[in-house]
Amino acid sequence: MAKAKVLVIDDSALMRQLLTDILRTDPGLEVVGSAADPYAAWDKIKRTGPDVLTLDVEMPRMDGLTFLERLMGNRPMPVVMVSSLTERNCDTTFRALELGAVDFVTKPKLDMTTGTIAIASELVAKVKAASQARVRPGTVRSPTTKTATPRSPAAGFRTTHKVIAIGASTGGCEAIATVLSALPADSPGVVSVIHMPEGFTTSFASRLDKCCAVRVSEAKDGDRVVPGHALIAPGNFHLEVARSGAMAVVRVRPGDPVNRHRPSVDILFNSCARELGPNAVGAILTGMGDDGARGLLAMRRAGARTFAQDEATCVVFGMPREAIALGAADEVLALDRIANQLLRHAAMNS
Repeated sequence: MAKAKVLVIDDSALMRQLLTDILRTDPGLEVVGSAADPYAAWDKIKRTGPDVLTLDVEMPRMDGLTFLERLMGNRPMPVVMVSSLTERNCDTTFRALELGAVDFVTKPKLDMTTGTIAIASELVAKVKAASQARVRPGTVRSPTTKTATPRSPAAGFRTTHKVIAIGASTGGCEAIATVLSALPADSPGVVSVIHMPEGFTTSFASRLDKCCAVRVSEAKDGDRVVPGHALIAPGNFHLEVARSGAMAVVRVRPGDPVNRHRPSVDILFNSCARELGPNAVGAILTGMGDDGARGLLAMRRAGARTFAQDEATCVVFGMPREAIALGAADEVLALDRIANQLLRHAAMNS
């Protein structure tokens, strides 16, 4: 198999060298060059024909978002953002994902050399996954108004008995946004895990809350799962569902990574199987790896209705593919059909 060609774009010479050194350790990747700004990057893209880019969020001469938007409009290709963890950069990173970037990696805060080495495996995995991703130029969602009218034809019911569980990874920001924005204000309660670092999930939930009819927030330990509210697992913490009398609540806890992830989709799905059984419905969306596949199977065996996103609409057909191979999904659906099916089956026997 041919190596995936990577172009590194960052205004820091040290960061360009560190990223290059890390990526060159993998035999499946070939770093074909680096650039200090978007103008230099354009020339090297034309000359080297990379399969994937790493792109700094803050760039000189032309900001990263402007460059990304032009790139996606003229020569769409997989991009992995390299972002510092600040409130401003969280927002910029999510706008980049909306514009079509595949994924992002967080820059280390303090010791640049040690920190970058610490994220080496994550960087390599995400760049390799991105090199195989389906790239579609994105559109920036309006962050200013909630949906005034429920958009799903299944709206109009209310249940406190069913819970919708969703798991995603690479490409999952837009996938989860697509599902949640299609839910009506009286939707069953939602619990969701996406592989995202601590700090970013707060901004992610806030952005979703501004464009969805349901309320969206980062989960806190003890939160109740109630209709019209979606809870997003906080980065670096596992999320589980538990019973508290007749109510479902969430437990947010530390713990070892599962399938290399914290939060882990398997942790959430297994708790839904154990605590909710047929009173849950589950969906596994786009993402690399296999996290969530066995948990979705446990949900199905416990009587829950389960869905997997189809290959054609996934950015990375990893997690859904593994779930399908295990027989964990009752149905395989295009992304734009998943919300309606979740609602339809959540309404049954409620």
